[in-house]
Amino acid sequence: MSPDIVPFAHPEEKLKQNKIIQMVTFALDREEYGVEVLSVREIIRMPELTKMPNAPHYIEGVINLRGTVIPVISLRKRFNMDSHENDRNSRILVMELKGGNLTGFIVDSVAEVIRIQSDSIQPAPNVAHMDGVQDCIVGILDHNQRLLILLDLNLLFDDDEHENLTAVA
Repeated sequence: MSPDIVPFAHPEEKLKQNKIIQMVTFALDREEYGVEVLSVREIIRMPELTKMPNAPHYIEGVINLRGTVIPVISLRKRFNMDSHENDRNSRILVMELKGGNLTGFIVDSVAEVIRIQSDSIQPAPNVAHMDGVQDCIVGILDHNQRLLILLDLNLLFDDDEHENLTAVA
């Protein structure tokens, strides 16, 4: 990893350091989001999912990714957004979460990888009242005249939910 590029785990520290951060941007319901590129293992097209009985509503199923079974989560469902039929633009962001667990997140589309200065990230207003969702919003970025909502998907789940994700796979 380049010394100028730092992980996105502690945004308040990076704001003080003004470092370069790389983000993968994606869309959900006509809004743009970003996650730190270092936590994204790969981006894949939508495969056939295997449904799991008694799984939380936001878990769409599991996939076998080169011998590893991973849970796949619908970010739309987790964020209580309107449902959307997956199409040719839909992708799964395969990310490494706490403890090295791989988890897939379904998004409407993936846009690009961007490099930003950490001091350009603004604090997110506390307006979301959804269960745990506000906690994963780590900032807002005005990038090329559009607002990006920056997420840390590790913060989307409490410890029990992280354990459940491991148990599903």
